[in-house]
Amino acid sequence: MNERAVLQVKGRVLVGPDDVRDELWVVDGRVSYDRPAATRDVRTVQGWALPGLVDAHCHVGLGAHGPVDAGTAEKQALTDRDAGTLLIRDAGSPSDTRWVDDRDDLPKIIRAGRHIARTRRYIRGYAHEIEPDDLVAYVGREARRGDGWVKLVGDWIDREVGDLAACWPRGAVEAAIAEAHRLGARVTAHCFAESSLRDLVEAGIDCVEHATGLTDDLIPLFASRGVAIVPTLVNIATFPKLAEGGEARFPVWSAHMRNLYERRYDTVRNAYDAGIPVFVGTDAGGSLPHGLVADEVAELVKAGIPSLRALAATTWDARNWLGRPGLEEGAPADLVVYAEDPRDDVRALAAPLRVVLNGTITA
Repeated sequence: MNERAVLQVKGRVLVGPDDVRDELWVVDGRVSYDRPAATRDVRTVQGWALPGLVDAHCHVGLGAHGPVDAGTAEKQALTDRDAGTLLIRDAGSPSDTRWVDDRDDLPKIIRAGRHIARTRRYIRGYAHEIEPDDLVAYVGREARRGDGWVKLVGDWIDREVGDLAACWPRGAVEAAIAEAHRLGARVTAHCFAESSLRDLVEAGIDCVEHATGLTDDLIPLFASRGVAIVPTLVNIATFPKLAEGGEARFPVWSAHMRNLYERRYDTVRNAYDAGIPVFVGTDAGGSLPHGLVADEVAELVKAGIPSLRALAATTWDARNWLGRPGLEEGAPADLVVYAEDPRDDVRALAAPLRVVLNGTITA
């Protein structure tokens, strides 16, 4: 789209859950609600428009065995874009994806640096693998490398125990989270199990990924501290297969994983009902394909979250949580248009009519 080209979006523009307008204009790549005085050409798109969707747990630049080449990372980002995901919180990647920032045709990325894990306690090739004495230093390093987030691996299978176990002593995470906050970064952590959660939350963590171990006794603690969760239910769906693969060597772990899977919807619904902020994340990258944001929203609805709130978890609320604009006047024109109203049925998110990124129709 050239400098004076204008896009008109007509129909229902969902600026917020309670702010619905009849039209929106895109002028020089930005949102306007005032009709331009003069334009060289106008292209009109009609339908239901939302702010670009948010995937708050995604891994651009990560493959099954660690970092991927730039061409593969580009395909990952394009797949997310074409599914309507225009803002990604990259929850840990060993690849340098700063080159994406120079591409107006790729989603905007908020990076959490590289995963920080305990030695031999995570997927090989993904993380910095360190011991507790080095945690503060590595958190400081990744806080400076990222975009306001740091990602810890809070728990993983301990082969000596034969089950999931917390990775870090309480004192180490307290000091590490304090260092991140001193540097202006928020901290999130991969957590499947119950055992790692209390220490992390009481140490001041800002978010927990997956949170499958969130139990009734821990829910009030999360709610009182305002700690968000990103359930990644499309990833939790893989637990039965993982459990089957580990049954022979780690039967206790396998049974634990099956239990976490079986109560996944109750866990998410109980968290939501208690007022814990819940956001959409797919865990794309590694073993999962990209472009699953609509599936994750549908999973939140299946768990019992009302459709409008599940929609907010990938649009208005998610952007506010991450400090990025939606469809406000003058904001970058990042939006998705649908043929049907996603408020009526979130499955409409699976079929974008048009994707507009930085004011240009890309898909």
